[in-house]
Amino acid sequence: MQLILLGAPGAGKGTVAKQLTAIDGSVQISTGDILRAAVKGGTELGKQAKAYMDAGDLVPDELIMGIMKERLREPDAQAGFLLDGFPRTIPQAEQLRELLKDIDVELDAAVNLDVPRDVILDRLTTRRTCVDCGAIYNIKSMPPKVEGVCDKCGGKVVQRDDETEEAISNRLDVYNEKTAPLVDFYRKEGLLLDVPATSSEVVVKTIKEHVGA
Repeated sequence: MQLILLGAPGAGKGTVAKQLTAIDGSVQISTGDILRAAVKGGTELGKQAKAYMDAGDLVPDELIMGIMKERLREPDAQAGFLLDGFPRTIPQAEQLRELLKDIDVELDAAVNLDVPRDVILDRLTTRRTCVDCGAIYNIKSMPPKVEGVCDKCGGKVVQRDDETEEAISNRLDVYNEKTAPLVDFYRKEGLLLDVPATSSEVVVKTIKEHVGA
């Protein structure tokens, strides 16, 4: 399957992507992943991206698209791919459309994981993370056995600075302003699959039925 996963922070894109990749061997691809891989691989585009990243600047869209083109041509992406968190803007979506046309790849769908704002706020403000191993907990649904202590490594479990109610509200506002317009873009393209995403199992089942996986 060739999919784009859309959804606000906390909508569950990562969880859904992991379940989908297990179905048919598709690879999950995010902008951060491909940039880090290009830099690590020392490709010409990776070297250019590193210069921007080292300077603390945003990597230009043209460069990201060049790296994305290389990534989508790699052997593991031939089984299918899930673009997680990309594109983020309409100009990126337009360039991605041309890129896919250029490499003769058709999208199955742009899946919009639709989760109410209050659910996302509750989901993320109750999330806690181990500072040592990165294990994720939820103080309501899956708390550590000992409060503040990681079950896996004994590290300190904390609330991340970007997961306070104020920080999450700000992230959602930014998403609604800059990225949410992609929903209308892909609806006009005839590719949008709108899925209520309160359960990852329901999302995966809906997507499988839609793409015939």
